Amino acid sequence: MAIIVNEKTKVLVQGITGEFGGRHTKLSLDYGSAIVAGVTPGKGGQFFEHGEHRVPIFNTVRDAATATGATASAVFVPPPFAADAILECADAGLDLCVAITEGIPIRDMIRAKRAMLGSKTRLIGPNCPGIVTPGTGKDSNGGCRIGIAPGYIHKKGHVGVVSRSGTLTYEAVFQLTSKGLGQTTSVGIGGDPVNGTSHLDVIKMFNDDPETWGIIMIGEIGGNAEVEAARWIKANCKKPVAGFIAGATAPAGRRMGHAGAVVGGAEDTAAAKIAVFKECGIECAVTPSDMADALVRAAKARGAKLA
Repeated sequence: MAIIVNEKTKVLVQGITGEFGGRHTKLSLDYGSAIVAGVTPGKGGQFFEHGEHRVPIFNTVRDAATATGATASAVFVPPPFAADAILECADAGLDLCVAITEGIPIRDMIRAKRAMLGSKTRLIGPNCPGIVTPGTGKDSNGGCRIGIAPGYIHKKGHVGVVSRSGTLTYEAVFQLTSKGLGQTTSVGIGGDPVNGTSHLDVIKMFNDDPETWGIIMIGEIGGNAEVEAARWIKANCKKPVAGFIAGATAPAGRRMGHAGAVVGGAEDTAAAKIAVFKECGIECAVTPSDMADALVRAAKARGAKLA
């Protein structure tokens, strides 16, 4: 099994005619993802062509979803317009919106999140690498790739990965693949202070998924999302969990890379989060290169299998 998406998920791409959106649409099509539509206002009726694929383009998300049955969207829309693109997904009743765009104004995201209250649409991101459920084909093709994560580093398996950092998501996934373990789904939730899906949301889904036997949770300085998830894990999760917190050397008050990665209080620091992880029975990776090994240690301590 997998969480959120699988090989049958029909995906549309907002911003498919842009250079960045077009490039990653091609990579997703090559991976085997079911990209069934593109959306660019004013270009409805045209087609996005790549190899054997001829993807119809629509003016609106609603038109695209109605015509093709798409239930998920990848948002590659410039920052000034991205929040409205997210809201268009909710208005069309999509199940999932994966917002890749970096630099969306915080005020816009606050407005969008408020407007989405009660909506059926799950938001992942913004400023995230997206989500990958590996397939069973060569290089795990045939699954579902929404976003910008490298498809070829994934391998179908039994470990769930959730992370605020895109590059650390890739590192954890590649380490698992190199060890022959593989992933059920990897989810990059993004590093902005106002986002959709949280660590805890994803951890709960991995906990409920019978095919996910172990979990890697990657966080960083800023906010309390990792602490919230860790305490839930201690109380509810019986699966082995390994964690890594980035930003141990970051000075207080300075933003480090992600808009949400800024230490604003004593509990926002890497040291504080690592202490909570250890208190909650989460095996902590000392460095990014130790993440898969940390999960193996956690599984061994519990007598659990990962493959």
